[in-house]
Amino acid sequence: MSIVAALLVLAGASLALVGSLGLLRMKTFYERVHPPTMGTTLGTGLVLIGSMLFFTMHESRPVLHEILIGVFMTLNTPVTYLLLVRAALHRDRLEGRDFIGEK
Repeated sequence: MSIVAALLVLAGASLALVGSLGLLRMKTFYERVHPPTMGTTLGTGLVLIGSMLFFTMHESRPVLHEILIGVFMTLNTPVTYLLLVRAALHRDRLEGRDFIGEK
């Protein structure tokens, strides 16, 4: 079970890394905001599942506070994404730019 938990944590960390690399590689703000959001959401889920498995096995009781962390991350990440994009769209409209940041 420890190996499964370790693989889940490693997969989650890998997805977070891929999301971070996507942030570096994209050119415009609208392209940059998407990869970290996706990587963070799924990566956090896998890390939390691995953590739940590991600590449930080693403490001989269910560890459920990770579920609360997962719920907050799952709700906050898309909401933050939406607010950032709406603020950027509003700023671009005020400056007279097109939606993708070009004149």
